[in-house]
Amino acid sequence: MTTDRLLPIPREEVFKLEPFEGLKLEHIRLPIGTIELAAAREVLLGSPFLGFDTEVKPAFKAGEAMRGPDVVQFSTGGHAFVFQMHEAGSEALVREVLAAPDVVKVGFDLRSDQKQLMHRLGIHAQPLLDLDFVFRARGYPKSIGVKAAIALLFNKRLLKSKRVTTSNWSNRTLEPRQILYAANDAYAAWAVLDALGLPAHELPIWANGMSMMPAALQACPSS
Repeated sequence: MTTDRLLPIPREEVFKLEPFEGLKLEHIRLPIGTIELAAAREVLLGSPFLGFDTEVKPAFKAGEAMRGPDVVQFSTGGHAFVFQMHEAGSEALVREVLAAPDVVKVGFDLRSDQKQLMHRLGIHAQPLLDLDFVFRARGYPKSIGVKAAIALLFNKRLLKSKRVTTSNWSNRTLEPRQILYAANDAYAAWAVLDALGLPAHELPIWANGMSMMPAALQACPSS
């Protein structure tokens, strides 16, 4: 599927669409401990493309210092991994995945995530594929966003609750609604890339300020 002939869906029509069916709780992992982290590492580092996003506790007071992400999430086509940064071992594995040269991190408006990652983890994620640029090359707005992309490609509505978005992501234990929200933000990005079905040479993947496409990444997720 490509976006060449897709037309924007009016906002009022999007609200009428059936909900986008993302991953269920049974397909979401919150790795804790050596064994679970090792299993997650094997899956994540073996995936050429990962849906990617972060969550951060909102600033409740004016002038609060910048925080890094409290949660970092990755998704394959069938599972998502949600990492809480306070858990032992999570930061090290997240850094490794973010820097893995043969794993492309896919998402929307990833520049804001980069600032937070550098602040908390001292690292920029790379290589990256910002799907906003894919849609922009086809005449869509500067930042189409994941909700509009899901509506265009799947004719479905991605449910994003402001109440969950602005919830406390630094909680020691996440609520099920937070877990689902975080996981499906990452999964939606993976699903959009998969549905686009674009050849590798059309993917604006970036690392170290340069466009790149390693040999290991010559296939899109659906290939």
